[in-house]
Parts: sequence; structure tokens; C-alpha cells
Amino acid sequence: MKEEKKIGVIRTEFQAAALEQLPDFITAYQCDSRLGVQKLVEQAKKRLQRLAAEQQRIWELGSYERQYAELGMVCGIDEAGRGPLAGPVVAGAVILPKDCRILYINDSKQLSAAKREELYEQILDQAIAVGVGMAGPKRIDEINILQATYEAMREAIQKLNRTPDILLNDAVTIPGVAIRQVPIIKGDAKSISIAAASIVAKVTRDRLMAQYDRQLPEYHFASNKGYGSKEHIAAIGRYGASPIHRMSFIKKFLLS
Repeated sequence: MKEEKKIGVIRTEFQAAALEQLPDFITAYQCDSRLGVQKLVEQAKKRLQRLAAEQQRIWELGSYERQYAELGMVCGIDEAGRGPLAGPVVAGAVILPKDCRILYINDSKQLSAAKREELYEQILDQAIAVGVGMAGPKRIDEINILQATYEAMREAIQKLNRTPDILLNDAVTIPGVAIRQVPIIKGDAKSISIAAASIVAKVTRDRLMAQYDRQLPEYHFASNKGYGSKEHIAAIGRYGASPIHRMSFIKKFLLS
């Protein structure tokens, strides 16, 4: 009589199994009557169900890309950093392959910092082209944040090593761009290309703010990313403006 594997051994197998190995795990143990083994089989089935749901979500997130695919290469555009008191506004431009199935891409604000970093590397590895543009604090003060955002977006498009045929933008129409544009309200939650661009822009900007934090630790830029946290506003009151502060954004804090 063949000796049954101990549940602990089977549990170790389950924990080590990659997603593509789970169907074999289920087949191997679904007839095992032990309660502990059946619980592991159910966990394996739920993991596969979650995977299927995520694959379906990603398919739906690519609906705009499929809609405009006949026009040629589709590029998503988004920005990060319109609201902070310090640092640049950063724009991302991403052209994904038509068969892109990177799981868990989403509006960057819906993702943890660790997940954004992970997806950033996958996007750079799999994208047809990625461009990043930015406008610094002085430029924001000179021309206002909206115009600076447009400028950063134009730069991101120019830095692509391929010329897109259509742009899917998060909510805006960028002036001074000859390529056809489709503004999509809350596009970073509706388009996989825009979501990818939002991740690229956010990670690029967050990394830059972490560098500024090492140079200007009193403002805690690594944690607040330049946004107006209580700690950040208190630091402005205590130390004044830094070279990366947007003077048009912080006047009221300097006067108080």
C-alpha cells in the first residue's frame, strides 16, 4: 500500500507552486479525502479564479486600445505631480504591444509603491516605446501648472523612439500636438496604456523625490513626495522655501 504524503509536505508543494502548476496540483489531490488537503485544493481553485478574474479585467482595460488599433500604434499619456507644493510635474507616454497582458496594471493611485515599482520594470521591459517628460518648479511658476503639464506631455511624446498614430490621454487634449488625440475622463482606470503611463510617471517622480529627500532631508520629501502634508507645511514655515518648491503654490504658507 502506497504511503500517503503528509499534509505538511503537500502544503509545502502548494506554497511553492507557480500559478501554471495549480491545475496539476488540483488534479493530483482533489480525491484526497483529508480535510487539510481539501482546504489546500480549495485555496488552489480560488487562486485560479482570482487569476481568471484579473485576466478578464486586463482584457477589459484594453478595450480602447482594441477600438483604435486599426489606426496604428496607440500611445497612452498621463502625468504625476500636478498637485504637490514641490518638485516637477512628470508625464509618461507608453506604447504597449497589441497583445500586452501585463497583469495588475491599474491607475497608479490604486497600487502600492512596491507594486508600482514591480509593474514599472515590466512595462519598460515589454513596451514598444516609453517616453518621459517633466517641467520643473521654476517652469511651473512661469507658465502655471496646466501649461507645464502640457509641456511635460509634449516632451514625453517627443522622447518616444516610435511615433504613435493616436494618443489616449487622461482627460486632457494637449495643445500643439499634431497626432490625433482621444481624451478619456478617468482614463488611468479605463485604458491599459494610460494606466501604464501613469505608473511610469508616478515611479519616475517618486524616485526623483527620494533623491531630493537625501539632499533636503528637513522637508521629508521621500514620504510626502512634495504634497502638502502637515509635516511638510510645518517645515516650510520653519526653514522657508527650498530650491525645488513651487513659489506660486506656497506663498500662503510663507506669509502665515
